[in-house]
Amino acid sequence: MNRLLILFCIIFYTATSALAKTVLIADAYVDVVSGERVQQARIEIENERIVKVQSTSNTSIDEGDTLIDLRGYTLLPGMIDMHVHLTSSATEHGLRGLVTSQTRKVLRGVKHAEQTLLAGVTTVRNLGAAEFIDIALRDAIKDGDFIGPRMFVSGPSLQITGGHGDNNILPHDIPTSTRGLVDGPWAGVKQVRENVKYTADVIKVKATGGVLSKGTKVGAPELSLEEMSAIVTEAHRRGVTVAAHAHGTEGIFNAIKAGVDSIEHASFIDEEGLKLAKEKGTYLSMDIYVTEYILGEGEAAGISPESLAKERSVGGIQRDNFRKAVTAGVNMVLGTDAGVYPHGDNLKQLSRMVTYGMTPMQALQAASISGAKLLGQEQNIGSLRVGRYADIIAVKGNPLEDIAILENVDFVMQGGEVVKQ
Repeated sequence: MNRLLILFCIIFYTATSALAKTVLIADAYVDVVSGERVQQARIEIENERIVKVQSTSNTSIDEGDTLIDLRGYTLLPGMIDMHVHLTSSATEHGLRGLVTSQTRKVLRGVKHAEQTLLAGVTTVRNLGAAEFIDIALRDAIKDGDFIGPRMFVSGPSLQITGGHGDNNILPHDIPTSTRGLVDGPWAGVKQVRENVKYTADVIKVKATGGVLSKGTKVGAPELSLEEMSAIVTEAHRRGVTVAAHAHGTEGIFNAIKAGVDSIEHASFIDEEGLKLAKEKGTYLSMDIYVTEYILGEGEAAGISPESLAKERSVGGIQRDNFRKAVTAGVNMVLGTDAGVYPHGDNLKQLSRMVTYGMTPMQALQAASISGAKLLGQEQNIGSLRVGRYADIIAVKGNPLEDIAILENVDFVMQGGEVVKQ
């Protein structure tokens, strides 16, 4: 009889513990789906996910539940940054980047991941990392070895020999190797297959030259339409998306025509490119904050005079075209290029997105539900709706009145676990 009683108590305790909830109450929450800030927020969480969202003044909880009182705060979904480099450091550009091993970079990525999460970014898309070290970091975070944002990663990017992403710094008589060099459609298909083999979530291609590379013209096309079309076809066939680094007008147009899912940077996009992007549903990820760091701190961080000159020619035009993209109604996400500038400063870009044409709600939607849709994860992340992971942040005040308050996030919850309070 005693054994039966003990067994009953264990079963009862296990069942009731599984039903225990965490309850958040706050002044308001932002519903990014409806585009409203809802007063008197109450969100209930069970087993990592949101089970109830209410507008109510009720603060009572059941026995065994946990109440987190955030009155004075506004709740938002965890932010999503769709273009980061967690294994890169803002202080190691140019030649400095050649002296750090990939092992050291992934270890440093652990710190960067924590900084990013504590800043209120609960999901990232990591676009480009050598030797699949971003996959190692993603899996370590997923397994609970470290804290960090949910990661969707590309592995090595795909670029042409001598193009943006190749190692063009060292002379020819010093042996170098860059994984991901593709010259011709079949080489691109092969690299897609290798990245997918090692569980990449997305393929990143370099459609044009770039700012932070030696000897490439920032607006010049590099991968051809034929090469990108083959890459996109194979990637989509294997169930992964494609993000295209593209500054120049022709390269942007070719990448969209090839069927990529997002254009990164999109600096020189023109009306024809905007029209095609809207027609095809292509997302733009425009890093309009990073220019401030490059021009203000870049020289001290090792960025070359060549790259500084290229950034001076790009930054202003990119911001003007950001405004045009907003007006045109093209799909847009938050993409910051963090790693070029310090990790944890990701949400500084939101105020610039508002300065250059977005409403505060549009900027928040770009940083949440739009990113979730591009990832194909809108049923899991990106909004404070029932069934989503409890990735929740809180800021004191109303971000629709002053979006810059998101540069100081006070509370971060990921999957129902409080990581910052």
